Amino acid sequence: MKIAVASDGSQVTEHFGHCQDFRIYHVENDKIVNSETIPNPGHRPGFLPNFLSDQGVNVIISGGVGGGAIEIFEEKGIEVVTGARGSADDAANSYLKGSLKSTGSVCHEHEHHGECGE
Repeated sequence: MKIAVASDGSQVTEHFGHCQDFRIYHVENDKIVNSETIPNPGHRPGFLPNFLSDQGVNVIISGGVGGGAIEIFEEKGIEVVTGARGSADDAANSYLKGSLKSTGSVCHEHEHHGECGE
């Protein structure tokens, strides 16, 4: 299993498409065995969900994700967890423990100025 956390440095980003990078956690037997950081290749409608799917990602964690991206992730069978905050490492570990629950936070605008809401 692979978990991707949209991040800005070591922190979960508020808006998936505008993150600096993706922290990809490789999971075996419900434990993180490896991680890597992949720079965000650029925000274009529909591109990032397909890019992450091609990377073998099973779960995406972010503060907020746009509705169009959520639809593509769902079509690809990738779980979307929104409303995460804080450390990317903590978010991935909380997900594995079952304590990170999605808030359903959907970003409605492409110009990000704190408008990601529930």
